[in-house]
Amino acid sequence: MSSSDNSFVDALGQAHGYAPGARIVSLVPSITELLCALGLAPQLVGRTGFCIHPKQIVAGIPKVGGTKDVNLDKIRKLAPTHVVVNIDENEKPTYEALAQCVPHVVVTHPLVPHDNLALARLMGGIFGVQAAAEAWCADFEAELARLRAMPAGPPRTVLYCIWQDPWMGVSKDTYIAAMLAELGWRVPDLGLARYPRFDWSERLVDGLDAVLLSTEPYRFTEAHADALEKQLGIPVLLVDGEMMSWYGSRALAGLRYLRELRAMLEGSPHGAG
Repeated sequence: MSSSDNSFVDALGQAHGYAPGARIVSLVPSITELLCALGLAPQLVGRTGFCIHPKQIVAGIPKVGGTKDVNLDKIRKLAPTHVVVNIDENEKPTYEALAQCVPHVVVTHPLVPHDNLALARLMGGIFGVQAAAEAWCADFEAELARLRAMPAGPPRTVLYCIWQDPWMGVSKDTYIAAMLAELGWRVPDLGLARYPRFDWSERLVDGLDAVLLSTEPYRFTEAHADALEKQLGIPVLLVDGEMMSWYGSRALAGLRYLRELRAMLEGSPHGAG
């Protein structure tokens, strides 16, 4: 988001000036990938251990801990001008500590797929790669239009699982649920938490058309999906967690993946469709 005085406003309403020569630390895996896609890899001086894409490029960028356990001493030694964080990925105390030692902490918080346009323009505006950001946005808007032009399928209720022991799902207020909503699918109400715990019950299963097991953060596998499908008697699909939850540049491929996901459910052995 840009304001009229050539500054760019982040998710906390903070204005950031034009900084084409910035030294950047990214604490958000999906945004690290986006920054590389926009041609900013030479300016990335730090990233988390979870910033794994694009593999060959990030291999040469120093690690500064994880998204939740950031090593502030390492960041200070790298002397960044900007650190990029995310409200869901990073802890508030991390942000507060960074604000004391880094000139600019850029806060992001995409909630729905369309928010990727503002995210790309924010990164492109601050770091001086507006043309690359606009080209990416054009591709994203075209892919989103293709997805939305598909004939509507039947509405579905799907339980998207991110963990087991305890079992955890996602609420309707998450980015993942917004991705599913592009297909006309909804997630069940499991409580007030954004990532609620739940217990399996006959009532819960009776209200579902399918269960989706994500490959991240828990590493669900086809074996998990097969076993749970036999137990529940409804379609259980293994889904690519990066495609469903990573905003930024991977979200473009994520829109294409949604079309594949709908085809997967319609073609399931249970004949959902």
